[in-house]
Amino acid sequence: MIKYSLLIIFFFSCLFLAHGQLENHLDNIMITSKKKKTQVKADKNGKLHVNVSPKDVLYFKAMGGVSYSNFGAVGDGKTDDMDAIAATHAFANLHALRVKADEGFTYYIGGKERTAEIRTDTDFGTAAFIIDDTEVQNHRASVFLVASQQRPFKVNGITSLKRNQEKIDLSLPRSCLISVVNSNVKHYIRYGLNQDNGSQQTDIFVVDKNGNVDLDAPIIWDFDQITDMTAIPLDTTTLYISGGRFTTIANKAESKYNYYSRNIAITRSNVVVDGLEHHVIGEGDHGAPYGGFINIRDCAYVRVKNTLLTGRKTYRTIGSAGKPVSMGSYDLLVNRALNVTLENCRQTNDINDSTYWGVMSSNYSKNLIYDHCTFSRFDAHKGVANATILNSTLGHMGINAIGSGVLTVENSTIRGKTLINLRGDYGSSWQGEIVIRNCIFVPEGGKTSSANIIGGAYSGQHNFGYTCYMPETITIENLHIDDTHHPEDYKGPAIFKDFNEEMTDDTYIEEFPYIRTNEIILKNVTTASGKNLIISRNPFMFKDVKVNTY
Repeated sequence: MIKYSLLIIFFFSCLFLAHGQLENHLDNIMITSKKKKTQVKADKNGKLHVNVSPKDVLYFKAMGGVSYSNFGAVGDGKTDDMDAIAATHAFANLHALRVKADEGFTYYIGGKERTAEIRTDTDFGTAAFIIDDTEVQNHRASVFLVASQQRPFKVNGITSLKRNQEKIDLSLPRSCLISVVNSNVKHYIRYGLNQDNGSQQTDIFVVDKNGNVDLDAPIIWDFDQITDMTAIPLDTTTLYISGGRFTTIANKAESKYNYYSRNIAITRSNVVVDGLEHHVIGEGDHGAPYGGFINIRDCAYVRVKNTLLTGRKTYRTIGSAGKPVSMGSYDLLVNRALNVTLENCRQTNDINDSTYWGVMSSNYSKNLIYDHCTFSRFDAHKGVANATILNSTLGHMGINAIGSGVLTVENSTIRGKTLINLRGDYGSSWQGEIVIRNCIFVPEGGKTSSANIIGGAYSGQHNFGYTCYMPETITIENLHIDDTHHPEDYKGPAIFKDFNEEMTDDTYIEEFPYIRTNEIILKNVTTASGKNLIISRNPFMFKDVKVNTY
């Protein structure tokens, strides 16, 4: 029997030696299985050398999982455990093992550049993680990267695309997230204090192996030319990440646009994050902004639930127009991602406290959902196609969006300056429809103000790189506006804010015409003041909009 057991060990050891050399593409990790003790060492160049004894290989595989203490993590909240954490995940990835944090441990993660790549189910449990950002080697390096085994590849031969195109002449190994770019066209040419020269035309969508486009997240632009097309294969299984109490000791860098990414980045499709907490301590009178503690990018079908995030302190700097601006700083960021849902999530600090920036931002994304969330805001910078806010409460920054498709707000309370703000720095454009149903709107959180349901600004003199649209139709049903506190000259809540104070008659010419709303449908809109809705405090701009009341 002993001889037989030794043969098994020998067999698996040889198998591991033959296949167990792993070069982690981010962290530069080498794994071996020599007849020495299991240990983790970093060489002078920062490369991790991980040796796992043959006996431990068999044990870990028999158990089906590993913990950070198996690779030397101390968990005393003082000793830097990042090498052990990265080694644990590298070994787990190699053998498809789950990872479970040690109960009662507090892992300290210092400022050295090291990323732990997660490719297997991970349970952070009740363990605590302290991420110290006061001195870091590379502020752009993620602490954890939730990555796919699948590798992106270039797609050639497709020279153009059309908006809402249903099929592409492609044959793929499996369903893929397609990212397409035309670098010769500029979109989102930003206006205002953070003005810029725009971004290259970009779109993302899912196609099956036969090239059929998932029309729930359609192609939204005409591409007359394609300079780059990349296919990212979708993972067919779901990866689960649960638990964990993370605390960031905030950076003390200069207050300028130099975003920190000491975070959990998710680049794999089909991921569920459940029960995570993120806290922030040590914010002072200055600091660099953050690009999301949870950063979801270049993927699809991600669900974050039962999660606690933290609004970041607002710092000011000099913007691109040479004037002071407040810097956006985020705990949740979604870029180039489809079908992302936040369910039963909230933040640690007061959603009405304007000293903290809005907790979330997004760019180039589609089908974003809040459900039972309590956050300071929802935001879509460079367009969102279809957004839904359900059963939620949003604070001082409210809903900010530009994009297309359907923007739905239902069974929610909004406490922003407007119920929905169509971002003026990107043309206040929404090509589609807005539906507001069974909601309560508390303008500016109850401060004295004139209520505006739809906010925005559009001069008609700036080229944003695309035609700008107001929503084609706006449906408002069962809305109560708590306008108890209003100024003396208040005439009632306005459907539209004054988008252009200079446009008061036909003599004003828009160099870049704004496509106006066709129809507004009103059903059971009530106000605390008892005053009726008005179209706008500057009605000329909206004189041709049909308003139907039922």
